[in-house]
Amino acid sequence: MSTLPKVQTLFDLTGRKAIITGGSRGLGLQIAEALGDAGAEVLLAARKADELEAAVRSLNERGIKASMIPADLGKPEAVTAFAQAALKQLGGCDILINNAGATWGAAAEDHPLDAWMKLVQINLTGVFLLTQEVGRSAMIPQRWGRVITVASIAGLRGNPPGTNKTLAYNTTKGGLVNFTRALAGEWGAYGITVNALAPGFFPSKMTRATLDKVEDQIKALTPLHRIGDDEDLKGAALLFASNAGKHISGQILAVDGGMTAV
Repeated sequence: MSTLPKVQTLFDLTGRKAIITGGSRGLGLQIAEALGDAGAEVLLAARKADELEAAVRSLNERGIKASMIPADLGKPEAVTAFAQAALKQLGGCDILINNAGATWGAAAEDHPLDAWMKLVQINLTGVFLLTQEVGRSAMIPQRWGRVITVASIAGLRGNPPGTNKTLAYNTTKGGLVNFTRALAGEWGAYGITVNALAPGFFPSKMTRATLDKVEDQIKALTPLHRIGDDEDLKGAALLFASNAGKHISGQILAVDGGMTAV
């Protein structure tokens, strides 16, 4: 019998198995820590094996059972192979975190087609294929699952004049917003919830160049006058992944210090 206070048992993930893409660093690793600390076994995917190995060591040192499979989820054939390998290695999947993604900065009139296609492949097509395979092979048969996709506040609006020019990124993240809503409508019948996190600005390899230029401006435009830190996505991810969020589906939660509220 659990010794946790009753409300805390709602967040307990003991025995759950989670796949986390883009899990070797940044927001993906932050989510892996949250789910693992709550008792889940986690499997990480990313392109670089050395970064994955470091992430797994870090998680193991926290007492989290973690493993890894290197994969380039921007290639459709690699997504299917990864999904099958991950399900075999984990012995199933209860929680899928679609976090892997890419960005590209260019004026719309000059945006390269190959860059557009790269972002569509990894930010949209890869998410679709992986979710489809995990859903039909694991979650639908067991009539339980949690699909959590990391979108962005860039998928909720455009960019103010004089700031980022990231048309493909905004477009693909906006696609993930409605992917979340549409899939929630279909898969609710199987006991699967589908939600998305929409982070604002967090320090990461992807945002470093932007923050180097305009971090003070971003903070000034944010009601809480700060950017996200290494803990700020954990509570929201755990809510969506656990029984505490069992009646929440099709929702997009901005974790942005209030930026999209004003």
